[in-house]
Amino acid sequence: MSTAAVSDKRPSTLRAASLPKWTAPAIAAGALALGVGISFAADLHSKIQWGLIAALLFVLGTYVISARVEGRRQAKDRIATSLVWVAFLLAVIPLVSLVWTTISRGVKVLDVYFLTHSMGVVADSEPGGGIYHAIIGSLEQVSLATAIGAPIGVMTAIYLVEYGRGRLATAVTFFVDVMTGIPSIVAGLFILSLMLIFEMQPFGFAGSLALAILMMPVVVRSTEEMLKLVPNELREASLALGVPKWRTILKVVLPTSIGGITTGIMLAIARIAGETAPVLLLVFGNPFINNNPFEGAQASLPLYIYQQYAQSAGANAAYDRAWAASLTLIAFVMILNLLARGIARWKAPKTGR
Repeated sequence: MSTAAVSDKRPSTLRAASLPKWTAPAIAAGALALGVGISFAADLHSKIQWGLIAALLFVLGTYVISARVEGRRQAKDRIATSLVWVAFLLAVIPLVSLVWTTISRGVKVLDVYFLTHSMGVVADSEPGGGIYHAIIGSLEQVSLATAIGAPIGVMTAIYLVEYGRGRLATAVTFFVDVMTGIPSIVAGLFILSLMLIFEMQPFGFAGSLALAILMMPVVVRSTEEMLKLVPNELREASLALGVPKWRTILKVVLPTSIGGITTGIMLAIARIAGETAPVLLLVFGNPFINNNPFEGAQASLPLYIYQQYAQSAGANAAYDRAWAASLTLIAFVMILNLLARGIARWKAPKTGR
């Protein structure tokens, strides 16, 4: 027998032992079963406790089994992967639970009648009524806030990235950072103080001003980061051709970063669409339809949800309307995000030759 034939029969020593692909699901199933058993034995009734015990057993089991078969070095890699999966599940499970609860409870009264009628003369404890007046109010208030906050935010970001130098740029950056974490009630109180000075009554545009204050720092920060991602070579090439700087920004910088800017604006809209405190202070709520945001109290979806839930003690109709309005608000934000993705993809610069 030749030496080559003998060497072919010898096991390869360069290939280390490894666990099969089904090991992780098997360990997860075993950890879940053992976690439930320990929870029953310890008389633990919370499913959250069951999940935490199962997650801990999954991580420990993965490390022990991997260390015995593959060695400690590979076990450390697997335990890091296991921690990532556990963190992912801890983040996803509450989100899925929230969406499922909102859908299951919101579909009880969510129909065409609910979307096309207002509360009118319907009492909060009575069945019927709808959210048409709240949808109109939210659309008008958020649209006005976007029309104010988005241009100011984008232009402020352009100044900071393209022109900002010295103390003024430092001061603007500082105040933008401060405004990013400002509570919504503070913005509402600021506008309310102006209304009291000029002896004005609650109206929809006042809420839009407060929402614009909350929106601007988010737009500034997101737009600033997108503009910084545009390569300087594109700016230099345009300037080298004799194009003015303002036209370079308008025709080169902004089209290149329009996808990220649009996404940032949509995220800002999603944030202000669910604000309740400024609307409660400035818009005041109205069970009737008011199409004029510049005169008289208006309703909005977040305020409608708050008012219906506050009146839901002993009234299942108000409770169901609150969940249906919550589902509508989630759908509204989801549609905005889908539109943002479509616009960003449509306006994104083509990468092909």
